[in-house]
Amino acid sequence: MKILAIDTASKSCGVTIADDDIVIAEISVCIKQTHSKHLMSMVDAALGFADLSVSDIDGFAVTTGPGSFTGIRIGLSAVKGLALVSKKKVAAVSSLDAIAFQFASSQKTVCSILDARRGEVYYCFYRFGKDGILEKKTVESVGSIEKAVSNICEPCIFAGDGVFSYKKEIIDLKGSYALFPHSYNYAVSSSVAALLGIDMFKNGCVLDASSVVPLYIRKSDAEINLGKKLRI
Repeated sequence: MKILAIDTASKSCGVTIADDDIVIAEISVCIKQTHSKHLMSMVDAALGFADLSVSDIDGFAVTTGPGSFTGIRIGLSAVKGLALVSKKKVAAVSSLDAIAFQFASSQKTVCSILDARRGEVYYCFYRFGKDGILEKKTVESVGSIEKAVSNICEPCIFAGDGVFSYKKEIIDLKGSYALFPHSYNYAVSSSVAALLGIDMFKNGCVLDASSVVPLYIRKSDAEINLGKKLRI
């Protein structure tokens, strides 16, 4: 089964084509430009490297958030367009799941953490069963770093771009319980999203393109500001 996966939920932008459990093309950038400037050319390049066309793709995967509101909308719009044209299904992958899945060989608790700005982080805790199945131990949430780590009482792996912003605070709060992988594990990976997407297709956990919605968790700044105006 051939999957084309797109991730634009955070600072990085990635496109991956996977054939079952084998990644056959992957392109990723992390630069200070809007993802919309490069995304479709990256899709075209990945298809070219794989010697495939959109009609050869059996399904799509996309990270639906949480993360950058603008980035999420860019990725969703691209995947919805491709899926509608080709009449294929879509696997909606949590960006926090994609971060955690990089540590499937670990028996320790994993905390995926993304910078939500305004002094907050998106976070979720995971454990892996003996069969390597990713298990959520909490729901995806947003809050202060103090709230995010408040219940940790054992060694925990922290990964995601939130570590860049809050590593010192995590160490101050949790000391030796706080474990950190190499920084290349902090980015959301489109290749992991592709592999998670394939599992979702195999388990029938996929959607029509029109049914895929973003996972924002909290309101956007525009919605918050509008609410303030309406209360005046």
